[in-house]
Amino acid sequence: MSNKVTIRRLATGVPGLDDLLGGGLPEYSFNLIAGTPGSGKTTLAHQIMFSLANPDRRALFFTVLGESPLKMLRYQQQFPFFDVAKVNQSIKFVNLAADLLDGNLDRVLARITEEVQNFSPSLVFVDSFRSVVQSSKAVPGDVSDLQHFVQQLGMQMTGWQATTFLIGEYLAPEAESSPVFTIADGILWLSQHLHRDSMVRKMQVVKMRGQAQSPGMHTFRISDGGIEIFPRTLLPPGNIGKLTIAGDQRLSTGVPALDEMMGGGVPIAYSLLSVGPSGSGKSILATQFLAEGVRQGEPGVIAAFEKSPNQLLSHQLNELIESGKVGLIDTRALDLSIDETLHNLVQMINGMKAKRVVIDSLSGFELALAPVFRENFRESLYRMIAVLTGLGVTVLMTAELEDRYTDLRFSSYGNAFLADAIIVQRYVEIDGQFRRVISVVKIRASAHSKDIRFFDITADTITIGERLTHYQGILSGDASSTLKS
Repeated sequence: MSNKVTIRRLATGVPGLDDLLGGGLPEYSFNLIAGTPGSGKTTLAHQIMFSLANPDRRALFFTVLGESPLKMLRYQQQFPFFDVAKVNQSIKFVNLAADLLDGNLDRVLARITEEVQNFSPSLVFVDSFRSVVQSSKAVPGDVSDLQHFVQQLGMQMTGWQATTFLIGEYLAPEAESSPVFTIADGILWLSQHLHRDSMVRKMQVVKMRGQAQSPGMHTFRISDGGIEIFPRTLLPPGNIGKLTIAGDQRLSTGVPALDEMMGGGVPIAYSLLSVGPSGSGKSILATQFLAEGVRQGEPGVIAAFEKSPNQLLSHQLNELIESGKVGLIDTRALDLSIDETLHNLVQMINGMKAKRVVIDSLSGFELALAPVFRENFRESLYRMIAVLTGLGVTVLMTAELEDRYTDLRFSSYGNAFLADAIIVQRYVEIDGQFRRVISVVKIRASAHSKDIRFFDITADTITIGERLTHYQGILSGDASSTLKS
């Protein structure tokens, strides 16, 4: 038998959720939205319902609460997805609290069946299903009765061609033995993670029958606009190895002498790390890199983490951003996640068809992350760079590096291995003055200059000068122990 049943996938209307589910929600599926208290289950259910409901696809929302649904709706209507015109027309709310007083599941099932027959919905929600479970435990034979109830409810909803959602509070999917976990076609798990003073929300698609969902835990936010999910972006295996770097496939940094030191510029789709102490010119170099891209017709994107944009961005960079040739990622939100930042970067890169990306700086980026994400910063950063360079984008990252004058380091926290190329900007003391010097430490699979050269910053421009000589290194005092020609 070669003919396959085609299952229609419904667009949920929740940003990022369809990607997690593998293309949308299977029509007529029996689903569980579960998780810890306050994790956003009811908000997710309402966002899906108001997005899908219309006169031809009506929704029935059962509340199993000791109070009127009016209180719940009072808060849900604050979100923009709430459409009061759909209430009592395309969406109907029914309170089952009275039907659960004695724990009689047959009565509850009969009431649900009656309402479904009268309203003919395509979408059915039961919130909170946990209340049904707890009520059933108050009477003898609860396990078999509950299993029978869930099976009958699932079969009836499928027979009525309704897509069903049960919402309930559970602590962990592994710890529950409720029959709904076995019968459900799809399970969405929502959780909150507290670490020190920060809280992070995550979502997991535990299962979704008939389609390949995105594995793992994914960060999401509840903002004034509702729920937005940031799927963990992974480079498709088919893209690995497709990018090839030829000798002439290079981008100019905007500093001709530095391009010469690098053997012709930065190879396309490389990650370049510019490290140095405060005031050494890392952000100026990043600005010239983006400005040169604009001159070459290559849009760019910058994620600035050091300060607010008004404090950090130079006049030249502000002009590039206002012209629309360089996009600015808003990094002022607290408790960022790598997934959220990467999601925003990829979205802007694709929208602008950007060729250059600047992250200024990794030090500020790490501090902007929620503490729970800092623990795996190196691993997450590795994935982030792989995704960006896999898109064919050339990435310039800056990193604050304390100049100790007694040892030579190329990155903080051992991040140097993440970069395909490294530029070091630092200070030396000569004749009682601090002088800036620059050097190219590495460029993978490419020859480059080994010189250490002086440079100056004038009018937001880097100008590279002569080579630091051995004699000057000796005169530099403490710097002579680390900088030699």
